[in-house]
Amino acid sequence: MSFLGITLDVSSHVIIFILSFILTLILGPILIPVLTRLKFGQTVRDDGPKTHYKKMGTPTMGGIIFLIPVVVLSLYYGINDTRILPVLLVTLGFGLVGFIDDYIKVVKKRKDGLYWNQKMFGLLLVAVIFSFYVVQKGLSTDIIIPFTGMDTTISIGWLFIPFAIIVLISATNSVNITDGLDGLAAGVTLIVTVFFTIVAMSRSEWEYVKIFSSIISGGCLGFLAFNTYPAKVFMGDTGSLALGGAVGAISIVMNMPLILIIAGGIYVIESLSVLLQVSSFKMTGKRVMKMAPIHHHFELSGWKETKIVAVFWGITVFLCVIAFLALRLKVL
Repeated sequence: MSFLGITLDVSSHVIIFILSFILTLILGPILIPVLTRLKFGQTVRDDGPKTHYKKMGTPTMGGIIFLIPVVVLSLYYGINDTRILPVLLVTLGFGLVGFIDDYIKVVKKRKDGLYWNQKMFGLLLVAVIFSFYVVQKGLSTDIIIPFTGMDTTISIGWLFIPFAIIVLISATNSVNITDGLDGLAAGVTLIVTVFFTIVAMSRSEWEYVKIFSSIISGGCLGFLAFNTYPAKVFMGDTGSLALGGAVGAISIVMNMPLILIIAGGIYVIESLSVLLQVSSFKMTGKRVMKMAPIHHHFELSGWKETKIVAVFWGITVFLCVIAFLALRLKVL
């Protein structure tokens, strides 16, 4: 790239990251007032932390702020590499389910949004289509085993399709659960997708993954300009389900669902905390935490929201380092 007569050696994924970041920054001030005028305001759980009451009415469905750049850039680069498009469609498919869910909550005033079976049907439909696509196109269905090197894989044959479906559904719901504090889901996902971008640089056949991960990363960073405490906008299910679909699909096409469990450990912890809370209450009538998911437990224990987010970001960075070690990659 040349600038003022000076040739700069800037990698393509860095340029893509910057473009996605800038486009998201531009769209934020345009779309946030629109969401406000449409009265797409956030509702707050009655049994949630009292500190969240002041968030009532903050614009939600803000996931469209970073999804628009994701679509534009993915389509642009997808002209030369169509492998980007299926991963984009998974992201948009899950995002569409989230958008409908958000719309019902804020416009139809049904606080729970889509009924559980409706939501799961939509997510399952997208997951099934993508899983069959991976097999139909002859993409590798092997799975990389952590801590044994990137060339050590196992093949699970026909079980890959149900396995991939479970990965996608789990990923999108886990990111959705994580999205409960200002900047938490966007920040964690930024770190995870940067991790996958760096890993994708190690193999030429993952060029399209590097591009798509860079786009998602840039969008997350741009969104954080409006979503960090105190948030001016929330991503809603529109954004969180889309991001979950993105990281899930990326891990599948890179044969790294097990690596996602490590790098995205915060997603796992958040989901397990809900499972543990519900199971404990059903079996014993007692709750093991003050509130689930676990970030709310820390809030009710006296931690400031910004501290929880910073700690969870830090843990994600640490887990991504562990994931690098699990792949036996040389980072430096």
